[in-house]
Parts: sequence; C-alpha cells; structure tokens
Amino acid sequence: MSLELAIAFPVVLLLVTALMQYGLWYFARTVALAAAQEGVSAARVLDATPAAGEERAAQYLDQNGADMLVDQAVVASSPTPGVVAIEVSGQSLSLIPGVALTVTQSAQGPVESFVDAGAP
Repeated sequence: MSLELAIAFPVVLLLVTALMQYGLWYFARTVALAAAQEGVSAARVLDATPAAGEERAAQYLDQNGADMLVDQAVVASSPTPGVVAIEVSGQSLSLIPGVALTVTQSAQGPVESFVDAGAP
C-alpha cells in the first residue's frame, strides 16, 4: 500500500500544480485581453490618439492585474487608416521555478469619425 502511495502522490501533486499553473496563465491572459480592450475603447473615441489607449491599458493593468502579469508591455498601433490596435504582453506568475509563460493579447477597432450624409 505504501509503495502505491509513494508512486501516486507525486503524480497527483504534479497534476494539481499543473492545474494551478494553467489557472494562473489563463487569468493573466484574461487580464491582458481586458486591458487591450480597454485601451482600444479609449483610443477609438473621436479625436483621441493611440497613446491615450496605451495609457488607459497601462492604467487598467496597474489597477487590476499588476500582481498577475509581470514584465508588462503595452503597444499601440494603427494597422490601417481608421483602425487602432492595442497589444498587451507580459509573463504570468509561475509556480514552477524557471518556467516563464508568455501572454500576448491584442484588440482592435475602428476610430470614430463624423461622415457627411451620403458619403461612402
């Protein structure tokens, strides 16, 4: 009986640790996506700049995910005219020393603008 326990216990412990690590990674991924979406919401407002979205995404990370996403980086860009994109990246917390799980999430949306009636 003790031999089976000696074999099974490390396997169960490894599975529990892996499950907890997956949960931490998934939460960090969710926080990064929410920050990118917040940044796009701020940057797509009429007369806003991509830098405003970058700043809003960084604020969101500071308020909601500073503990879960380390080595954070926020990058704003305009892939095409009239579109703004925000990319948030970092590393999730790790329970296993030496294991670094990278998280990268992005969001994009059209920039608001006034259009004349009848214009395409």
